[in-house]
Amino acid sequence: MTALYRAQKGEIRIALTGDTMLAHPLRPGIEPGFLGIRELLRAADVAFTNLEATVREPEEGVQDRSVGTLMTTPPRLLADLQWMGINLVSCANNHVMDFGQEGALAMLRHLERAGLRHSGLGATLDHARRSGFLETANGRVALVSANAFFSPHHRASAQWGTVRGRPGINPLGHEVIHTVDGAAFEQLLRLNRELGLEREASRRQRHFFAASEIGGSSGTGDCLTLCGQTFVKGENFGTTTLADASDRTGNLTWIAEARRQADWVIASLHCHACSARDVRTAATSADRVELADFARDFCKAAVEAGADVVVCHGPHVSLGVEIYRGRPIFYSLGNFVFQNDALSEVPRESFERFGLGPTATPTDFFDARTDGESKGFPAHPEFWRSVMAVCRFYDRTLDAVELLPLDLGHGLPRWQRGRPVLAQGDVADAILARTAALSQIHGTRLQNVGGRGVVRL
Repeated sequence: MTALYRAQKGEIRIALTGDTMLAHPLRPGIEPGFLGIRELLRAADVAFTNLEATVREPEEGVQDRSVGTLMTTPPRLLADLQWMGINLVSCANNHVMDFGQEGALAMLRHLERAGLRHSGLGATLDHARRSGFLETANGRVALVSANAFFSPHHRASAQWGTVRGRPGINPLGHEVIHTVDGAAFEQLLRLNRELGLEREASRRQRHFFAASEIGGSSGTGDCLTLCGQTFVKGENFGTTTLADASDRTGNLTWIAEARRQADWVIASLHCHACSARDVRTAATSADRVELADFARDFCKAAVEAGADVVVCHGPHVSLGVEIYRGRPIFYSLGNFVFQNDALSEVPRESFERFGLGPTATPTDFFDARTDGESKGFPAHPEFWRSVMAVCRFYDRTLDAVELLPLDLGHGLPRWQRGRPVLAQGDVADAILARTAALSQIHGTRLQNVGGRGVVRL
């Protein structure tokens, strides 16, 4: 039977990139390796990135308090992203609320005005959680985006009767649970008792706080909440993470809804939490190898709910790839555009954190924060070496996954680095070797074929 619509063939090409922190125009770039990325993105039906910034004009929004970069992207630069071929973005990350609710709402207006399809941020929780839809020649594509790293007041809230919902991100909260042996647990109980934290928790319970809001100290049996951390008594030491049940159910419900409304479904997760093994052994943030167990569990559940592709971001380093039930999960693609230390404006509070006086400049702040680029992002090449993925489907079956190594210019001056080019030679081999090793953790074989990574299905 002849297909009436092209979308019935079940064919599509989906290109995926990692974190985009855009501060300067992209269009002046003329390097063949840079324009080669543009060709790959424009050749795809879908070209995705995590837009990790508040898109706003200077007068829109007031900065939130943060120990990180208050990342802002001028609205005019959305045209540069679209020139690159980007047509679908996640807004569920920890920087879209850097300039408060007013800045977030301004970002939504600018995205709509530019015609750039998006999800993960909204005027209410329902708006933030629902899909963004992209119409392509090969069918309708839905994107559901969630964020697992956020301040409590950045969560969007639902409309309730006549009470308006709160603007914010689509959350996937999680709890960290530490298991300690009996001796350590008894010492925690002693601290709880002798410092008066147990009594303080009791007073709060007798006031108007819910038990879950106490946050100081409460304990029953072999479980203790102390200073916001949960401890359970066990035989050995260990750490596990659990997704917030309501957030998990809500996101999976919308992924399942997207499956009923679109030809193709992409699930996106922003997550900074790493595995218990990384917590114990990683010397720096660049040494992380695996997302937390709650995040990996959610990614697989997203596939079970109907996602064709799952893409994670947030660690700012590339992690492994897993093929689950015939669908790819990218646990992190690293950075795509990384210009977070090339801003021309920095809030006063950021200077004060490093003891800088009123005559200090933004460059003084960035130098102080990185101790002259000897620590943080500039000190580690892993933050400046990443991958982009291209997935091809035929007859609704995953046919190929290709990983293109990207070089963002580690070691170059801050005003030059941060724009991706296709990596070459030893740099490309090193990127692909790292990705292959981290994918092996998930049982995935990645082969370097002529400087490009090919996932063996």
